[in-house]
Amino acid sequence: MTDPAPVDPAKDAAARAAVALVENGMKLGLGTGSTAKIFVDRLAERVHAEGLDLRLASTSKATADQARALGLVVEELDDLGWMDLTIDGADEVDPDLNLIKGGGAAHLREKIVATASDRMVVVADQGKVVDCLGAFKLPVEVIPFGWASTRTHIERVLTELNMPGRPVVRREKDGQPVITDEQNYILDLDLGEIHDAPALARALNAIAGVVEHGLFLNICQLAIIGRPDGSVVELQREEMQ
Repeated sequence: MTDPAPVDPAKDAAARAAVALVENGMKLGLGTGSTAKIFVDRLAERVHAEGLDLRLASTSKATADQARALGLVVEELDDLGWMDLTIDGADEVDPDLNLIKGGGAAHLREKIVATASDRMVVVADQGKVVDCLGAFKLPVEVIPFGWASTRTHIERVLTELNMPGRPVVRREKDGQPVITDEQNYILDLDLGEIHDAPALARALNAIAGVVEHGLFLNICQLAIIGRPDGSVVELQREEMQ
């Protein structure tokens, strides 16, 4: 039997700080990704230690499976109605707490759960904090039917927004397209920098075949950023110190 992999201290610090925000009786959204996975582990520890009564919804099948394996009860979002709090990870966080998400191909469900919550809190390490979104490839979930035509529309939009020639690549694993929980494809946009995220979001939303993109704008209220020494910095939307 192999020893478990060591937990990243920065991600663990962020996860532990987020768990402290959870109150008994909450309806709570569980995020997806490496830091969110640690959060679910730490949440389960607290639930079992304190007997917290929580109602939980998940942003992915992977997170739901993890939570249930830890003895947590996960329900359907539609059965819970409105959520008190969602805690999730991010691939990038900018000074206004706008995000890029979708590295785990779960941004559609993540956005649905986050926007069905009173509050969204992001947990991440310092490497996810950026001055300008875009270094991380922007995921766009598209339906498989006509996906190549949808890619062409996206390329035209990028040209109109002064980002011509940027690669738009279907995400694959082992030579096969990555399939999301909703049975769709992911197109990754290699943009470098996104100088007008709202304009890009509006343009992508208007394309037939696009299901959802990974720009989370004005959704996150608080980011808990873990540091390697085990400390955290809490970033509000108006301040990014």
